[in-house]
Amino acid sequence: MDNKTLSIVSYITLIGWLIAFFAGKEKSNDLLKYHLRQSLGLTIISLIFSIVLSIIIMILPVLAMLSFVNIVFFVLLVIGIINAANEAKKPLPVIGKLFEDKFGFIG
Repeated sequence: MDNKTLSIVSYITLIGWLIAFFAGKEKSNDLLKYHLRQSLGLTIISLIFSIVLSIIIMILPVLAMLSFVNIVFFVLLVIGIINAANEAKKPLPVIGKLFEDKFGFIG
């Protein structure tokens, strides 16, 4: 797979990220490394948010209506896939700037 395809695959669940990371490890370019950082950051933030939201809903069930906020993470995922398909190194809205220089193990 080429780096553009791996960049797109990196946004599709944690399994997709692992496939993109290991398949592109030897031939990765800046585009792939950038989208690996963005997608890993998105995955971590959405996982933390889901755990915290689940705890809050267990304590206060009346706040279960807040679970629709997970749609925001899906929208960010789609934006990331579109950026990867267009070979653009644009950060994800709201959270993208946080992960541009993080995750040094990616490269």
